[in-house]
Amino acid sequence: MHIFYTPDIASNATHYMLSEEESKHAIRVLRLQPDDKVQLVDGKGGFYTAGIMDAHPKKTLLVIETSEQEHGRRNHYLHIAVAPTKNIERIEWFLEKATEIGIDEISLILCQRSERKEAKVERLDKIITSAVKQSLKAYHPKLNGVQPLSKLLSAPFEGQKFVAHCLPDQDKVGLASQLQLQGNCLVLIGPEGDFTEKEIGEALQNGFKPITLGDSRLRTETAALEACFEVNFLNR
Repeated sequence: MHIFYTPDIASNATHYMLSEEESKHAIRVLRLQPDDKVQLVDGKGGFYTAGIMDAHPKKTLLVIETSEQEHGRRNHYLHIAVAPTKNIERIEWFLEKATEIGIDEISLILCQRSERKEAKVERLDKIITSAVKQSLKAYHPKLNGVQPLSKLLSAPFEGQKFVAHCLPDQDKVGLASQLQLQGNCLVLIGPEGDFTEKEIGEALQNGFKPITLGDSRLRTETAALEACFEVNFLNR
């Protein structure tokens, strides 16, 4: 069954009209017909089944048949802050896979060793939306545009905060030994070349705990996905 992202649908809606873009995709590309069934997600936990009432290529009208709120709600909140990679396709890959696995918020951070200073958030958000639909997720992760690391470090966050880095540090521990289950978690992942000692020190001063993601030296996007997988695996 085909799925559409409908962020403006009301939770108690009985009918819904697809946007012109989605209508065109449904009728011209997918060639859906009246009475065909589709699924809708609003990105806030709403999951709907609907039937096509009027198969118009610009304003397809749907009748809502079933609805479920808090569909697939998870028992924890995961926020990963990661430096965009020089090759933007690698961070696009991370966003897609993290959405499929399960993530709530992603922040793009600008660090001293960052090789990419900006990113097209609109394009990246569309990649997340596509992954939401592909993986039948009812929640749409929040994506924050590029911001200085210092701004994120000083921002309030209610929950556990971790910084993953590669520098030798006897105080670094595995994420599994520190993570408090069913809570809020923020993990920092640095750029290619890692965080500087100064940045790590600032993170520690702001309440972040140093962690290791294993013995291998991981690429930025791999480290971010490893953290995503670990947090979700531990919270099963």
